[in-house]
This record gives sequence, C-alpha cells and structure tokens, in this order.
Amino acid sequence: MSGRVEDEKLRVQQLRALRRRWLRDQELSPREPVLPPRKLGPVAAFWDRFLQPGDPWRQQVHKFYQSGRFFMLRVLLPAWAITYYLKYHVRKSPHGVVVTNPRIFPGDRILETGEIMPPLRDELHKHH
Repeated sequence: MSGRVEDEKLRVQQLRALRRRWLRDQELSPREPVLPPRKLGPVAAFWDRFLQPGDPWRQQVHKFYQSGRFFMLRVLLPAWAITYYLKYHVRKSPHGVVVTNPRIFPGDRILETGEIMPPLRDELHKHH
C-alpha cells in the first residue's frame, strides 16, 4: 500500500512543478510581443509625423481645440439659449416672427416698384 501513496505524492509534486513552469512561461520578456512594424498610409504617416508628442504643432492644435471648445460651450451655446428664450418666451408678438404685409387693393400704389395695381378682371365663367 505504501507504493500507491508514494506514487501519488510523486504525481502531485510533478504537477506542481509543471504548473510553476507554465506560470513562468506566461511572463513576457521585455522584447515580447514581437509585432511587425506598422505600415501607415500617406495621410496617417503625415499625421503621425506632424503630431509627435511635445511637438509645437501638436501644442498649437491642442490650444486651438481648447479655445474653440471654451468659446462654443461658454459663449455660443449660452447666447443661443438666451436668444431663443427671449425670442419665443418673452416677446409679446406671437412666436416673435409674425409680421404681416399691408393689404394691397386695386388702385393702390406698390411702394417698391411705384406701379399701380390694376383693377380685378371680371370673371367670364361662373363656376358657382
């Protein structure tokens, strides 16, 4: 019976050694993973060279983006919201955009062209 227990102990010891070796093999060395070099298209290559970290152009682009974002969020959007509120909720005329032109009758003078409206033609056929 002692042979069977010794065999089991040996098997457990071998399994532990295999597990340790497998875990050690999972650690990557500094030169892993070995990837092929990236092949960039002409546009991507331009932007890759143009926007290198610490490059003055990159800083300028970032500064322009930040100022545009500030202007949009802190100036344009609030101005639009205030204008909308004043136009549609505060003004007395309905919806703030209704303007009617004066009525033109036969014989009236049109201000833009100076011509006089001709009288209406009599209808020759009565459809009612």
